[in-house]
Amino acid sequence: MIAGNIKQIREIIDRKAADSKRDPNNIRLIAVSKNFGKEEIISAFNEGLINFGENKAQELVSKYEALGELSKKIAWHFIGVLQRNKVRFAVQTSEYIHSVDSLLLASEINKRAGYISKIQKILLEVNTSGEESKSGLSDESELQDLVKYCKELPNVEPVGLMTIAPYSEDKNIIRKSFSYLRNLKDQLNTYDNNLTELSMGMTNDFEIAIEEGATMLRLGTAIFGERDYSKKWNE
Repeated sequence: MIAGNIKQIREIIDRKAADSKRDPNNIRLIAVSKNFGKEEIISAFNEGLINFGENKAQELVSKYEALGELSKKIAWHFIGVLQRNKVRFAVQTSEYIHSVDSLLLASEINKRAGYISKIQKILLEVNTSGEESKSGLSDESELQDLVKYCKELPNVEPVGLMTIAPYSEDKNIIRKSFSYLRNLKDQLNTYDNNLTELSMGMTNDFEIAIEEGATMLRLGTAIFGERDYSKKWNE
């Protein structure tokens, strides 16, 4: 099932990229393995996926350790809400942290990365929907201040922006969320910020995200199938 799902997703990425006059090689497919176990991750890896995303810091560390040497071949992405007391777990394991939305969090990431002489790549989370239930910055001036602050930190490298679109049947609402993030990146780059990544698009809306310039797609259900939350990943 996983192999077939990945094949189908790749075909969609290739088609949508061609329609949008984009290079599909510039679109990174991140397999969101939250709540899935070693076997599923290994199956996806064997189909050529090397980018995997996790929402919970301690689950990420547990999987990193359980997968042993294979973990060193994987580019791990932390994509969930990150509490400051869990930062050390994300920094130990992740190539990218997608969900930075405050000066305090960026400062803690910088401190923890400094302890292990690491330059931690981060994305800044933007609330493009206006929904209070979603994390991320919604004030553009605060975002500009955060980008500037992160650029001055010695052990942090801001590489892009991340958002979660509204869950809606209205494609125009979703598209508006993604196009806003793309335009925001372009605006920030007029100040020599060199942001290159747009992390946007999940199972329900990744085709629109490709059309609007996504460079990172975060797909879980589309790859692994529905999650069974009654079971832990290591059961």
